[in-house]
Amino acid sequence: MVLDAIHVSNIRLYAYHGCLKEERIIGSDYRVDVVVKADLQKASSSDDLNDTADYVRIYAIVVEEMKTPSNLIEHVAKRISDRILLDIPIANKGVITVSKINPPIGGDVEMVSVIHRFSR
Repeated sequence: MVLDAIHVSNIRLYAYHGCLKEERIIGSDYRVDVVVKADLQKASSSDDLNDTADYVRIYAIVVEEMKTPSNLIEHVAKRISDRILLDIPIANKGVITVSKINPPIGGDVEMVSVIHRFSR
């Protein structure tokens, strides 16, 4: 089976994740990048949205899951991947990167990221 990929890159959101009480109150800027691997051969021939991994649905899943506060961005990434596998049957595997922009670590750091790989 040939696996192609859909990339939804640089989704920018404001959310309330973190172990510190302040992070849950004030919130932070986040970036999420998603790669979904699937066999897209049928979609390339049919020209039918039902035959692909719809990037609008992928975006909506990210937005929905980022609304639920978590201590760890690792947990958020896992929730996103679980929803993709549940809601997009054609998805076989992929990679979720969740990045916290300007994290509160007492230094000049652009972002911290978690890369989560998933598969059926």
